[in-house]
Amino acid sequence: MGQLIAITAADGSTCSAYLAEPAGQPRGAVVVLQEIFGVNSHIRAVADGYAAEGYLALAPATFDRVKSGVELGYTDADMQAGFALKLAVEALPAPGVLADIQAAIDEAARRSGGKVGIVGYCWGGLLTWRSACELQGLAAAVPYYGGGMTTPDEAARRPQCPVLAHFAEQDHWIPMDTVEAFRAAQPSVELHSYDAHHGFNCDQRGASHPPSAALARERTLAFFARHLG
Repeated sequence: MGQLIAITAADGSTCSAYLAEPAGQPRGAVVVLQEIFGVNSHIRAVADGYAAEGYLALAPATFDRVKSGVELGYTDADMQAGFALKLAVEALPAPGVLADIQAAIDEAARRSGGKVGIVGYCWGGLLTWRSACELQGLAAAVPYYGGGMTTPDEAARRPQCPVLAHFAEQDHWIPMDTVEAFRAAQPSVELHSYDAHHGFNCDQRGASHPPSAALARERTLAFFARHLG
């Protein structure tokens, strides 16, 4: 359904991105931010899913500044490799990968001619939150179980667009007490939690929980319909 394209950031750095286009005129655009496993088959399927709902979907390869062509699975070895790549990207001088995400937002706006939302999972959820607070051109943001998002430093940020946040109540990486602290610090954020584990949206992981994934998707689509069209 989709194709790989190249997008260029303001600093001249180029990264690849998976583009999925709807059948007709886009009702808007959604930038899809990967987990620590690259733009793999799951992330491409997520982008295809948004395209099927009428949105132009664009998933930038947010590891490209440190390693291109990353597609990992979900074994322990894959997780270790992905975590190391995430640390390398996070260590880049500012704005780092946010420049690539801004380029993806701009490209999605240009190609769709409509409003742009952003959604991300795990590390991509954290980047989605940062994008909502720091980047331009977003009409809505939906982080899923953003790792690190509930730390005091991240909770002190101020979003510039409406945010819907999904968390997992059995998440060993994001304790619920930190989620509640985030909720208190961010009263404008629409926040939902699910009786599931970290990664519940991914049907390729052991943590997959279809009922929670379906409810979160329903809420996300309604949120995007409200703010993007």
